Amino acid sequence: MGKNNIAESAPSINFLGNGTTIKGDIKSNGDYRIDGHLLGSINSKGKVVIGASGKVEGEIICQNADFSGIIKAKVVVHELLTLKASAKLTGDIFVTKLAIEPGARFTGSCNMNDIPEDEEFELPVHHEEIKKREEAIR
Repeated sequence: MGKNNIAESAPSINFLGNGTTIKGDIKSNGDYRIDGHLLGSINSKGKVVIGASGKVEGEIICQNADFSGIIKAKVVVHELLTLKASAKLTGDIFVTKLAIEPGARFTGSCNMNDIPEDEEFELPVHHEEIKKREEAIR
């Protein structure tokens, strides 16, 4: 292996800064920090950090996650999800381990038994009902 092969295989660290909005899907082999606004999905083989100014609306799939911002998403974390005190999470989560700091808000369902192995999976039926009710309130 040459130096180029090592550099290409090393995981990257990515950043979505405060004041930036992305509409679309992100797929990454490395860690990702979001302090801006993501309308779409993020699929990372690393850790996803949502900072206090970060907002995600869509879907999050990753190995580990720390949430401090506002998240309205379906969340799949294959290892540890940590909700910091300032986190506001609305949505269904599928996790192996969950840590919630005092002050964090979580509205939705939590499944710690059956983590989906693939990227595509069906939401529980009640999720669509909750989504319709939330849209009616707006």
